[in-house]
Amino acid sequence: GFRHYTVNSCEFNSSKLNDIEYTHSYYYNKLEYVRFSSSVGKYVGYTEVGIKNAEKWNNGQEVISSRGEKERYCFHNVGVFTESALTKS
Repeated sequence: GFRHYTVNSCEFNSSKLNDIEYTHSYYYNKLEYVRFSSSVGKYVGYTEVGIKNAEKWNNGQEVISSRGEKERYCFHNVGVFTESALTKS
């Protein structure tokens, strides 16, 4: 069978918004074909299909909503994680 999945991730050095990078990667059969990165600010394609999707999404509403995910998804969760980790260490 074939597998399609996405991965959201937040990489951070501190709980400050500037120190957080949000990525949303799309995979098909273990091959990453397109990714949104908050540090780049747009989608980047790595395969023929990924490049076509990236062009379409960068010219549409998808890129606008993805740009807000760093603050909505990462900032909140990083704050919760660091607070929890610091109180238990």
